[in-house]
Amino acid sequence: MKKYIIFSIVCIGLLLSCSGEGDDPIVDPDPGNGGGGGVEANKAPSIPVLSDPTNNKLCIDNNLVFDWAASTDPEGDAVKYALEVSKNMEFTQITHLFTNLTSLSKTVLLDRSQAYYWRVKSTDSKNKSSDFSTVYQFYTEGYGVENHLPFSPSLVLPSLSATVESDGLELIWGATDVDGDALSFDIYMDVTNSPTTAIATNHSSKTFLVNGLASGTTYYWKVVAKDGKGGVSKGEVWSFTTD
Repeated sequence: MKKYIIFSIVCIGLLLSCSGEGDDPIVDPDPGNGGGGGVEANKAPSIPVLSDPTNNKLCIDNNLVFDWAASTDPEGDAVKYALEVSKNMEFTQITHLFTNLTSLSKTVLLDRSQAYYWRVKSTDSKNKSSDFSTVYQFYTEGYGVENHLPFSPSLVLPSLSATVESDGLELIWGATDVDGDALSFDIYMDVTNSPTTAIATNHSSKTFLVNGLASGTTYYWKVVAKDGKGGVSKGEVWSFTTD
């Protein structure tokens, strides 16, 4: 019996020594998960604000300097910028892309007599990026050009791929012309992704009320802007679904 008691005491002592102060501490793999000791997540820089070329500007020179205001970073990290220039406002036709810019301007040689759209975003030294800035549009002057095409119509409402009521739906879009010409619009809508059915022609306002749509249906629509001087610009195809 004494031998058994002695053996038990020795075993307990060994166990206690194995869990003593010399062991490596157990590290929480996620110290920020309710433990109060986590490091605060890195925050993105502020969204850049565009300066020049200004929105809806007619640029006489096609060798343009793009300027924007500096972003601020909450942690004071160094910030770099990405500049995108496109021939459409959806930026599916990007003509110029510049990344890792440390300055607040970039000179770009562009085609003449062309509508362009541009935007900028910022990224800090820890690869946290802001959203893109507001998109600005401008037109480069051509040689001896007296009339410029309207800018492509831009979507306002309903938002892209939105679910809407089938009756009393108001379509709203934006459109401008660098010459200040009065614009008219042709509106196309179909249940296929290449709408060819005109639901209005030579419409004078930038809104159109649609009634009697089928429920549970996805519709595709686009707007064509005309300046009355032969200038025509087609908008992108947008969609919505009725509830």
